[in-house]
Amino acid sequence: MPFFEWKGKSISGEIRSGVLEAPNSQVVEVYLRRLNIIPIKIQQKKESALKFQFKRVSEKELTLFTRQFATVLEAGLPIVRGLETLANQQRNPYFKEVLSNIKKMVEGGSSLSEAMAHYSKIFSTLYIQMVRSGESSGNLDVVLKRLATYLEKILSLKSKIKHAMIYPSVIVLVTIVVVSIIMLYVIPKFAELFKEAGQSLPLPTQILINISHNFKSLFGIFVLLLVALVVFIKYYRKSEEGKYNTDKILLKLPLLGELFHKAAISRIARTLANLIAAGIPLIQALSIAGETAGNKVLEKAMEDIKVNVSAGHTIADPMFFTGVFPYMVVEMVRIGEMSGNLEEMLTKVADFYEEEVDRTVQTLSTLIEPILLVILGVVIGGILVALYLPIFQLGGVVGGG
Repeated sequence: MPFFEWKGKSISGEIRSGVLEAPNSQVVEVYLRRLNIIPIKIQQKKESALKFQFKRVSEKELTLFTRQFATVLEAGLPIVRGLETLANQQRNPYFKEVLSNIKKMVEGGSSLSEAMAHYSKIFSTLYIQMVRSGESSGNLDVVLKRLATYLEKILSLKSKIKHAMIYPSVIVLVTIVVVSIIMLYVIPKFAELFKEAGQSLPLPTQILINISHNFKSLFGIFVLLLVALVVFIKYYRKSEEGKYNTDKILLKLPLLGELFHKAAISRIARTLANLIAAGIPLIQALSIAGETAGNKVLEKAMEDIKVNVSAGHTIADPMFFTGVFPYMVVEMVRIGEMSGNLEEMLTKVADFYEEEVDRTVQTLSTLIEPILLVILGVVIGGILVALYLPIFQLGGVVGGG
């Protein structure tokens, strides 16, 4: 959305100005009149043609800001002063601009949660709801500390999953590069030697030479098919059915499916525990927790649970009938509901499954390394054997002669 520079007069006659992100100038005017500010001038902010800026705030930057903001408020600084201080510390120009605009909105009479809601791509529904809860309860610093801890846990969880994917990706890439070099530069040299020798070639060697001759075409077709598959999946996932079906396949993948499932359960449990602790109504908390699952299968399951809870059921029974939550999770939730300690039980579930993710990542690292090395060895070894078969045959002929 574009930014609009505005100038207006308050009820007391004071001239105020600022910058606001909005779809059009009419929205800015309505917003200012809500704050009892009479607009004098509203114009779209012009961006320099030479100025290039990535309008993105990373999860790491948001997590660090949340922790620092909680610390600043706990130290007794007012919200406006805290926002100003943290905005000046930001290295990300876009995030600095966003925090400055939020500060101006808060100065103009908006609540912090209302100001953050203007930047929904940065501050999620969960974030805004928890901030709103902290404002209404007067414990904003406590809620922000809890939110910072939550974001740190989620960031750590995502980092572990990415770490599990790095090693196999590197091995696959190295294999592709090595095989390409052999096919493009090594095998053609051997093919020339075999042709000069006039020796009939074994079938594996002949197949390998044929592949080498057509490798560029085959590789191009492979790349095109891969790009087509990625584009197809991307567009297929734009529909709700597509997202659901692809996420269902992800959960059934060998080795990785279990990792994604455990990570999603941990995220749901951690989110729900934080929302309940912040005083968010249970129905709303269930909906937000489903959205943060990162998987449409579990999100739909949470939606079914929300519908049943709205009808007067407990959480545990509909959770069991969804079929996507392990029995231990269902029973922990049931105990939490019966004892009145649902938040504590959900936190224990989240901690348990985070440890499970750690163990799964370690297991994957242990299993994937030898599997990939065996595959790499079979591919490279098979190529070398096919190359040297004619040489062995030629040696046998010479020895026999």
